[in-house]
Amino acid sequence: MPHAASLINTIAAGLGLALILGFVAVRARLPALVGYLLAGVIIGPFTPGFVADAHIAAQLAEIGVMLLMFGVGLHFSMDDLLAVRKIAVPGALVQMAVATLLGGSLAHWWDWDLGAALVFGLALSVASTVVLLRALESLGLLDTYVGRIAVGWLVVEDLAMVLVLVLLPAFAEAMGRVGTAPGQSVWQTLGLTLLQVGGFVAVMLVVGRRVLPWVLWQVTRTGSRELFTLCVVAAAVSIAFASAALFGVSFALGAFFAGMVLRESEFSHRAAQESLPLRDAFAVLFFVSVGMLFDPMVIIDSPLQVLAVVLVIVVGKSLAALSIVLLFRYPLGTALTICASLAQIGEFSFILAGLGVALELLPVQGRNLILAAALISIATNPLWFALISPVQRWLHRHSALARAFESRVDPMAELPMTTDARYLSRQVVLVGYGRVGRRIAAMLGAGDVPFVVAEQNRELVEKLRGQGVAAVWGDAADPAVLVQAHIARARVLAIATPAAINVRQMIETARTLNPSIQVVVRSHDEAQAQLLSQEASATVFLGEQELAQAMARDVLKRAGPAAAPVAAHTA
Repeated sequence: MPHAASLINTIAAGLGLALILGFVAVRARLPALVGYLLAGVIIGPFTPGFVADAHIAAQLAEIGVMLLMFGVGLHFSMDDLLAVRKIAVPGALVQMAVATLLGGSLAHWWDWDLGAALVFGLALSVASTVVLLRALESLGLLDTYVGRIAVGWLVVEDLAMVLVLVLLPAFAEAMGRVGTAPGQSVWQTLGLTLLQVGGFVAVMLVVGRRVLPWVLWQVTRTGSRELFTLCVVAAAVSIAFASAALFGVSFALGAFFAGMVLRESEFSHRAAQESLPLRDAFAVLFFVSVGMLFDPMVIIDSPLQVLAVVLVIVVGKSLAALSIVLLFRYPLGTALTICASLAQIGEFSFILAGLGVALELLPVQGRNLILAAALISIATNPLWFALISPVQRWLHRHSALARAFESRVDPMAELPMTTDARYLSRQVVLVGYGRVGRRIAAMLGAGDVPFVVAEQNRELVEKLRGQGVAAVWGDAADPAVLVQAHIARARVLAIATPAAINVRQMIETARTLNPSIQVVVRSHDEAQAQLLSQEASATVFLGEQELAQAMARDVLKRAGPAAAPVAAHTA
């Protein structure tokens, strides 16, 4: 009974206080994650009052880690990563290296050894996917090309951290921090670990990709929703446990591969939806348990150290990302958005810090500094997003270098001199070449209607140019991009991008340059569709409405002539 009561007390206090403080944080326009961490601080052993059971909280946190990693794997899209691989892969790896070097240098200055410096630096190098996704979603940037770069960047960081979590125990053994086989060298330890990981990955890719979808299909045939949810969660936890028991790899890697394998099946979307409430609940418990480990006195006892760590995260890491993005010839606005996205640390930093302490690589002081910097960086992250536009305007006014970055000529940002004249007059300007834009372009091509694509994905513009398609690179909200697409002599502006944040600006620019142009817009928001139709005189296609009309036409056709009077009466 005492253990049962302790479990109930821990869950009740953790979730209840997390709800209250998460609500307060959101009302204060801060990420709810700040509230969850503070809830853990309040019920932790370093603050007066009620103290939750740390051992039970740690076990609940392990389940939280499994489900968090399962969610990362479930949403990991190789296609999305490949679409931005030229900037996301080198950018993330170089930025992680710079941040690790900066954090490691701080640790070395504080007389920490190599293992502590490495773990500390790596913990500061990776941003929180949870915080980033919430921030991009609230700003309407998640489905934009800039948003895809930021998400792809963090996917690379997450994959790198998964590898670090796998290799860290072997590194600890090599450093002599935990039991090592007599006479076993560093390379033997690392080699054995990689062999075990390789065996697990092979089993998951060969067996898991067939067995797991088959099991889910058998459960789906029962028609029971709760059995399906139970199957998904059981798969995540049991595969994570089996991976540790049979192959010696971490719970995190096992859960990640369970999600990644499941993503390839037809049940991935449903699995994500059904498991989301449980994943969110245990994720909250994970963040609460992390907060319980934090000693607030570190802010009072070591304020300069905390400040130095925050500066590495907010300034050092961000400046490294800014330089990389600008070197790849992306606009200043894109670079500043990536900077704001990376100016925080989160769940992987906590997992790595906890593992580092458990392996006796990282001192407890290091974990406290990481947690303090995480709280501060997450709390201030919305401020950096809010400052993007003012900083960009200020740099344009006061910095010749910033103006040079914005005005530099990129061969992809303007149509080649050899472009056929039929694409320069009476053409269609198609903004966005995603799932909808590709279909529009295919139909225009089939109808021999000339068109010019305006797209933010530079690699995609290069590919289209190679296929003989007239395309310009850039954000169509920038007048220069529409000018390069020869909007002044175009017949139609077709906006197929899902993000509606700059649609009105595109329409205003187009109408200023070409008052007679016709505008066709894609929208997912009924209220916005009405505004665009009334105020911008645009023809708006609402996704759900068009789908309903197409289905209704097909149903009426199949129902036969007898349905016609009913349809007329309904209309």
